[in-house]
Amino acid sequence: MKAITKAVFPVAGMGTRFLPATKTSPKEMLPVVDKPLIQYAVEEAAAAGITEMVFITGRNKRAIEDHFDKAYELETELESRGKVDMLERVRNIGGKDINCIYVRQTEALGLGHAVLCARPVIGDHPFAVVLADDLIDSKVPALRQMVDLYAKHQWSILAVQDIPRSETSSYGIVATEKFQDHLHRIQHIVEKPHPDTAPSTLGVVGRYILNPSIFRMLEHVHPGAGGEIQLTDGIAALLMEESVLAYEFEGTRHDCGSKLGYLQANILYGLRHPEVGGELGAFVRALNDKRSA
Repeated sequence: MKAITKAVFPVAGMGTRFLPATKTSPKEMLPVVDKPLIQYAVEEAAAAGITEMVFITGRNKRAIEDHFDKAYELETELESRGKVDMLERVRNIGGKDINCIYVRQTEALGLGHAVLCARPVIGDHPFAVVLADDLIDSKVPALRQMVDLYAKHQWSILAVQDIPRSETSSYGIVATEKFQDHLHRIQHIVEKPHPDTAPSTLGVVGRYILNPSIFRMLEHVHPGAGGEIQLTDGIAALLMEESVLAYEFEGTRHDCGSKLGYLQANILYGLRHPEVGGELGAFVRALNDKRSA
């Protein structure tokens, strides 16, 4: 039995929904309060016991590499000023025992292609895929929940949640049969179906545990929705050979790939932030009082 020690972070996308903010800065570096989205994603992976972080990057993504690199000048400055707490936060970004690996995706050919780019690094090992756009707030990190399930079943696992039927055209949708509480065996998966034809309202969100057999499937996938190589199509092919599970994780997902979801996450995380939570809460209450008046 092989443990999950590697996670793939596809970060080569252009982030067009957040232009002009993402013109020169990666969308994964957008902060929720005081940490960028990609750091939340890496911290979640580290909390699941993952030590090798594989970033599939593209042009203008150097800021991600710099963020997880050592910043000698900044650390020296903070140390000289006696800012010990801030120094520790800078030194321990993502965790002390992680190894960051960067693979360039030369063309933006879709999520399936991005995952396939990781094959030389992943090899014959099961691995996680984490989309930083999906910020999941939970007591037990969502990826930790999935890694524990994989240890029991040794099957690929997709994180899913029930979504409004009107939104199925924005998700990969699965048809399933009940396996255990919150855990389903996938019978069929389709990318972005029209609400009238969607097989269910269980939508796949940005957490996956995949067996390495997915690479063989992705090699033969033809461009699908949007002219891209879809990970969904690779998983559909995988279903022909082995079981794949859908897991309704415990926690709240914030879709930070949308402006509304991103703003909501900032407010919710800000309200419990030790430095600004109290004042922000007072501001929100005062704003509500004004609207009610």
